[in-house]
Amino acid sequence: MTWLFSFRSSQGLATTLTVVVVAVSASTFASAQAPVKPAKAKDPEAETRVSSEQMTGRPDREIILERDVEIIRGETTLNADHATYWIAEDEIEASGNVRMNRFGDRYTGDKMRFKMDEGKGYVTNPTYHMQGNNAQGRAERIDFEAEDRARITQGTYSTCEGPDPDWYLKSNTMHLDTGRDVGTAGTTMIYFKGVPIFGTPYMSFPLSGERKSGVLVPTMGTTSTGGFEVMVPYYFNIAPNRDLTLFPKYIARRGFQLGAEARYLDTDYSGETKVEFLPNDAETHTNRYSITSTHRQRLSRQASFGWNVKAASDDDYAIDFSRNLATSTERLLLRDLYFNYGGDFWSATARASNYQVLQDALSKIGRPYDRLPQLTLRAGRQDVNGFDWAATVEATRFWHPDQVRGERYVVNPSVFYPIVRPGYFVTPKVSLNATSYSVQDPATNISSSYNRTLPTFSLDSGLIFERETNIFGETATQTLEPRLFYVKTPYREQSNPIFDSALADLSFAQIFSENRFIGKDRISDANQLTTALVSRYIEASGAERLRVALAQRFYFDDQRVTLNKGERPQGDSKSDILASGTVRISNALSTEGNLQYSSSEKAVSRGNASVSWRPEPKKVLNLAYRVDVPNALRQVDVSGQWPIGDRWYGVGRLNYSLSNNYTSRPSYRGTAPPTQGLSEGLLGFEYKADCWIFRVVAQRIPTATGKSTTSLFFQLELSGLTKLGSDPMEALRTSIPGYQAINQSSNINY
Repeated sequence: MTWLFSFRSSQGLATTLTVVVVAVSASTFASAQAPVKPAKAKDPEAETRVSSEQMTGRPDREIILERDVEIIRGETTLNADHATYWIAEDEIEASGNVRMNRFGDRYTGDKMRFKMDEGKGYVTNPTYHMQGNNAQGRAERIDFEAEDRARITQGTYSTCEGPDPDWYLKSNTMHLDTGRDVGTAGTTMIYFKGVPIFGTPYMSFPLSGERKSGVLVPTMGTTSTGGFEVMVPYYFNIAPNRDLTLFPKYIARRGFQLGAEARYLDTDYSGETKVEFLPNDAETHTNRYSITSTHRQRLSRQASFGWNVKAASDDDYAIDFSRNLATSTERLLLRDLYFNYGGDFWSATARASNYQVLQDALSKIGRPYDRLPQLTLRAGRQDVNGFDWAATVEATRFWHPDQVRGERYVVNPSVFYPIVRPGYFVTPKVSLNATSYSVQDPATNISSSYNRTLPTFSLDSGLIFERETNIFGETATQTLEPRLFYVKTPYREQSNPIFDSALADLSFAQIFSENRFIGKDRISDANQLTTALVSRYIEASGAERLRVALAQRFYFDDQRVTLNKGERPQGDSKSDILASGTVRISNALSTEGNLQYSSSEKAVSRGNASVSWRPEPKKVLNLAYRVDVPNALRQVDVSGQWPIGDRWYGVGRLNYSLSNNYTSRPSYRGTAPPTQGLSEGLLGFEYKADCWIFRVVAQRIPTATGKSTTSLFFQLELSGLTKLGSDPMEALRTSIPGYQAINQSSNINY
């Protein structure tokens, strides 16, 4: 080890003397003019540089330093008015305006004793500032227990700047472990604007963004179905790729709910499982629960398996306990188990699945068939002497407690010959659909069988024209892309039962399909031609500035196949007209519209139009209008996020159902239309200070026909420490397209 000492005369800096002392273990000498070697923690070869206005003592034992003292060892620099340095122990005692910079962290105090080589010591009446997370505070004493550990006695902690922080925690004892990025505190009180808002006998908090085990701050909120709620989660950071969260919750109107969520992720498997259990609900006097579990695992390069399981104790569980629209309106809970095995050009899947139906009291839902099991083999090759081919073989056993049940076997091979050139494409295709049924009626115990074989020929073709032009003052390429799609399928009587089929809604994706039914129980007869025209404006950068599309299907023969017996066959000679358009007027303003126009009714059947304005990060306004005649739906949707004052942001969404008389239209399907009024709503405010954020959000979501749930969120986010209250972030992100958290980086292209 090498020590470098220097002193400056009281008259100034003109006289400088450098004394070099080499320890017995040192093997080389260091020049006073040589650059100092940067030291790492506990580096035995690190140099110690000592300087002051006055220096006395014995250079081999003890040095007494006076005025403008500076001691440097590696990444540690200590300054003070007075200091004593014991060379053999490599220990310093400093007093008077003590300042220390240690690996970027800064400390001040009245008195310090510190062992430079071990990083151990203490400082009295200190202040501190941590570089990693901008944390700072003051205390009666800080004890440095190691290079990366410190104990703070009667201290404060905050990530706010300045001597009077907006928030801080005060604890009798704190331990800061920068090596593990964890802070722990004993009896603690959190103060906000000088007012104590939360106390706890123990808490832990991160010193960075890393995950850590421990009790999480309680979340509190209120809902119209449960009243006041408080949850105290405990988080287990089991490993970097797996964790477990326990979340006991008290619900004022119902009782104590217990929950757990486990997550895991690896190269060959991943999944998560969430369980909730409420014993003896105070309102229903029953035990209530829900389970959600997903798993995906790769056994080898060819084989994999997984499951997706959902279950609930009763029909109203999602209505009473869900806090987002996706789960509150979910009525079919899937239980699915599958196994996949594949080769170079084929794959095989075995699966078993069924559904739990959560019935809506005012709108009953039919129970889907169970697949117990379903075996599927798919194979295909491209460019075999110019031909592409594909084949699907499927065997399924369908089971239902009340309806006809049985087995279905499907063989569906097809051959393509794609001809693709720079300005056009032509793809003829021939396919065969062979299906066999063996069914039994549980009511009569009568068995029957059905067989059906149908060939299909289709021809898909299109042209692509381009020209250089301008749009909104920018050079662009305009395309004109006409497309024709012809399908021919002969008619076959189809009286077999319906296991998994339905009539598909008309859309741009469906209008270019060969079958107007989804599923495999019905194959539509067809002698039809789909025509479409697409035009795009593409800028030099490749961005699509404008796109418009029109499509319509023409029937040369009447469509005779229907979904159910007794239905009237489709007799129109042409389908509804589909129109679609998107325009990006500027980087901030864009609009989109889709329209389905009924040729028979001479009126719009379905349509939607939207406009979005995003001039800057955290500024977004969305307006949408939707009409759906078959479901008697006409809605206006407005949402946005916008600054409304200094540091204040407003957030909101309004989804409003307008009155209509669509139930008198021929295309109305008889489903229960929503009542006029507010369907879904959200209103809130956010405030962003330098080191904290406050949010208050009220949300109303539909949960069943004629029912809704209202939730109120309050959240105080203390930057770098925790979040107090209930979290509205999921509601904000799902309700407001383009929403950004106000503390999120603004490096986003608009």
